[in-house]
Amino acid sequence: MKFAVSLSMERFSPDVPMQTVMANLLELAKIADAGGFETLWTSEHHTLECTIAPNPFQTLTWLGQHTERIRLGTATLAAAYWHPIRLAGEAALCDHLTQGRLEFGIARGSYQYEFDRMTPGLQQQEGVGYMKELVPAVQKLWTGDYAHDGHYWKFPQTAAVPKPLQKGHPPIWVAARDPGTFDWAVSIGANILSTPLSLPAAEIAVLGEKFNKAVADNPHVPRPRFMMQRRTCVYANANDWELPVKHSMDFGRAFENLMQNIGTVHNGFPEPVPFESVRGKDNYNPENLRRNLMFGTPEEIIEKLLDYEAAGVDQYCLGLTFNLPFELQKQTLRLFIDEVMPFFAERERARQRDKVSA
Repeated sequence: MKFAVSLSMERFSPDVPMQTVMANLLELAKIADAGGFETLWTSEHHTLECTIAPNPFQTLTWLGQHTERIRLGTATLAAAYWHPIRLAGEAALCDHLTQGRLEFGIARGSYQYEFDRMTPGLQQQEGVGYMKELVPAVQKLWTGDYAHDGHYWKFPQTAAVPKPLQKGHPPIWVAARDPGTFDWAVSIGANILSTPLSLPAAEIAVLGEKFNKAVADNPHVPRPRFMMQRRTCVYANANDWELPVKHSMDFGRAFENLMQNIGTVHNGFPEPVPFESVRGKDNYNPENLRRNLMFGTPEEIIEKLLDYEAAGVDQYCLGLTFNLPFELQKQTLRLFIDEVMPFFAERERARQRDKVSA
């Protein structure tokens, strides 16, 4: 199992300068790069200070100038906000500007609040139709001249300029939780991005079963990769769990505002909704969050990660963007690098030795 980190620029107060936000992201990216993380993922969002990401290709290009090895991925682009020609060209140029390190992750889009501003009248659930038309069109544009006559877009023969640097094209990843999206993504040769959200550990196995079924139902396609992400905080003292849980709860209430479109957003800052308005109240129980999310000492984190490994996860992604204090974000990365990753590296070396001896 490999490891990735999800990072975005975030502000929860106008008193925090953008220069500080940018410097924090850059420092975390450098730590992850030097520490051996496989991929850094960043998202697309609009008009929201809690995730400052109007164009992830800009962010990844900038980070690519300050890192050496780490792969740089979009997790995720919102399909309904893009035209295929523009997306194919911008992604390919980003691939060149990052020396062929781009990972292309896409989704239907998340917040109804954003849809109401970016694509007025379109319900968030309808974004999946845009994604299913957009991705194959982008793949063909990367190949050469292509004309498109679809439901959402129509354009005469054209090609992406430039073509991607990576042979064929950058790896494609699709965000999925429902079986239909798993199946469609695997059928077109895409990798899977998923998350158990704040649900109990049993959800990890449920998502693994959806992935395995999609793979089994598409035997003509090589097995894709499977990434899973959770909010993560690692600390040395087992009694230090309350602060990350509090930040997760507060962030979740802002998330509910945007998902349900039921709260106020003032000058880009979403107001956390009252606990009475949240869905799945068990997911806001502090003990449940401590247990379900990737919160714990290095030993506790290793134990939790074994569930992901058992579910067939190829890449576990640390979700660090939930208003966790910057020093805790750095501490999480360093403890993960120093005390968690070596455990799994040794397991992999042991597997390789067993293969050789067999």
